[in-house]
Amino acid sequence: MIEGVNLIKFPKQTKYSSSHRLREMVLVLRKHNVLTSDMTPEKLRLILEDLGPTFVKLGQILSLKPGFLPADYAIELTKLQTQAKPLDFSIIKDCLEKEYNKKIEDVFLDIDDHALGSASIAQVHKATLKTGEKIVIKVQRPGIYEVMAKDIVLLKRAVSILQVFKTSSSILDFNAILDEMWNITKQEMDFMMEAEHIDEFKRLNSEDIFVDCPTVKHELTTARVLVMEYIDGHRIDEINKLKAQGYNVEELGIHLGKNYVKQIIEDGYFHADPHPGNIWIKNGKIIWLDLGMMGRLSSKERDALKKAVYALVQHDTYEMKNAILTLGTVQGKLNHIQLYEDIDNLMNRYSNANFQTLKLSELAHDIITVARRHKLSINPGLSMFARGVVTIESVLKICCPNVNFIDIFASYMRADFKRNFSWKEEFTKFKRDSYLMLQKSMHIPEQLSDILKMTMSGQTKVNLDLTGSEEPLRRLDKMINKLIIGIICSALLLGSSIICTTNMTPQIMEIPILGVLGYLVAVFLSIRLMINIFKEK
Repeated sequence: MIEGVNLIKFPKQTKYSSSHRLREMVLVLRKHNVLTSDMTPEKLRLILEDLGPTFVKLGQILSLKPGFLPADYAIELTKLQTQAKPLDFSIIKDCLEKEYNKKIEDVFLDIDDHALGSASIAQVHKATLKTGEKIVIKVQRPGIYEVMAKDIVLLKRAVSILQVFKTSSSILDFNAILDEMWNITKQEMDFMMEAEHIDEFKRLNSEDIFVDCPTVKHELTTARVLVMEYIDGHRIDEINKLKAQGYNVEELGIHLGKNYVKQIIEDGYFHADPHPGNIWIKNGKIIWLDLGMMGRLSSKERDALKKAVYALVQHDTYEMKNAILTLGTVQGKLNHIQLYEDIDNLMNRYSNANFQTLKLSELAHDIITVARRHKLSINPGLSMFARGVVTIESVLKICCPNVNFIDIFASYMRADFKRNFSWKEEFTKFKRDSYLMLQKSMHIPEQLSDILKMTMSGQTKVNLDLTGSEEPLRRLDKMINKLIIGIICSALLLGSSIICTTNMTPQIMEIPILGVLGYLVAVFLSIRLMINIFKEK
């Protein structure tokens, strides 16, 4: 779910003007004295919380983008709050009756008017069906879609007009972040999609006797109302309560770590926000809640992640480069030499790494940083993976400090390697590769002969890519442009001076208008040229 504290009141009506929302934003900024005092990480977090769910979500996404914010800001933004002031139950009642088009008494036996939980997108209430079954109802806040849609429009206008975060434009496209955030948010606000996530998660983990998630009541679920079975267990961080009921907390931690690694490596479908409030224990099982935001990794991306880990441990820079190129999509011209050097530097930082000391979250962060630096677009699933690993590591550290997530990950990787390794398959692959290599080598004499014939007839063309030549050429291009502007300014000044000595009409104050216009254009171009020179310095 989207996290955030909302000092802003959500409207009951659907109409919500941009000017009204803009006034709310200005009031928040004025409250925090943005113009009169320095910005600090904590202050930025508080401002985002007060601005509402859109900006809280934006802050969360920015905190996951390596190199986009200073480290202290990124760390602070991970603390964005999850609570929101509950709506009055009468509003929730109206929402339910509009969705079902009938009185709530005709649908539910009773509903607790006190909210079990309240966040910026939805509010949760405990209820009882006519059959006596206990359930929970997740109701979307009225008007939240309109508020967030207006925020996105205003932010995009700000980006286009003011060029917000221009200093990071070479690393990250802020418009792309807004698009990513809005796509994720729209999915979270569609409870039918969340119901599908729950069904898929339940199917993928049906064989794990230690893991489960709530069952959805599809007949009562709509795009704005999600009805699920009630979970009356304990949060995984309620250590004393769990121990009092006879649970072995370390065993629970091991099962949690194994299941999360399985979600990532085997399923490629994992919980993107595994904080303690979303992990409960009931009847000896780990119950995953709030599956609105799920991360996905394709089989190709999962294989690349495994190759990256193996390459790091074996200090294989070339294999790591291939893994990063697989994880990212090239957006522009790629400097392979510089990429290789950056990856080699990354490998040197982990020169003493092994499966026991490796921090997976730091590795994912560093890989994303290198990819961003070389304008390789990264699948949002990889950013969610980095965040999920950081969160699950912190959960295990709180609940069971003796359980090491990376140990669980390493053992799973070793088991996965043994499970998927086959001497027969490897020998078959070796024979196939050898045959292909032999087949291609037989064409080499023919190809060399063709090249010699083309060279002798003058048809051979060689394309050279001089690495590092782009910057000198770019500087030369700028110098030529400045020289041309200087020549134009000189010509305008000289021509205007000649015109002003004539009796050319029309005139203003006995001076030819054409000469005055020439002077003004020359002055304007000179000022622009000087500004550009000072900017470069």
